[in-house]
Amino acid sequence: MRTLVLALGNELMRDDGVGLKVGRVLKERGYNVLEAGTDVFLLANHYKGEDRIVIVDAILSDKLEAGEIVHLRGEEVFEKLKAEIRSAHFMGAIEGLRLLMELDERLKRAEIHFVGIVAKEIDLGMELSDEVKDAVPRVVELIERLFRDSKLPKRTSLNTM
Repeated sequence: MRTLVLALGNELMRDDGVGLKVGRVLKERGYNVLEAGTDVFLLANHYKGEDRIVIVDAILSDKLEAGEIVHLRGEEVFEKLKAEIRSAHFMGAIEGLRLLMELDERLKRAEIHFVGIVAKEIDLGMELSDEVKDAVPRVVELIERLFRDSKLPKRTSLNTM
């Protein structure tokens, strides 16, 4: 099964850059990674019909501890990560992905996974908090498992929302 990792985040905003850092580790190991930063719409130009898309990004949560890992799959991604649309000109990554899926039939057929790391600090700076930095190897291991496994149970996670 062909898999694409969509690495999201802003590395100038501390923990928000964790998705990019995970993506770079995976890319160095030879995996298929698209560093999209904060622009999920880059996927439209770089998607080559991969069967599985794994989105990796920082998340905010009042219920989970910093550094916890969340893995969602399929519709669960869209149900549990509904982001607020802030203006007519900006939408969150998940809404952007939903729109791209409406525009590209191949994306509708792709198996979608979201791997999120709960952020502790979203502020100017490039260093990850210790909690988020410690989660990076576990996230890399989880995503490497997704590349190896062709059939997964409905939900596979270290922690779930």
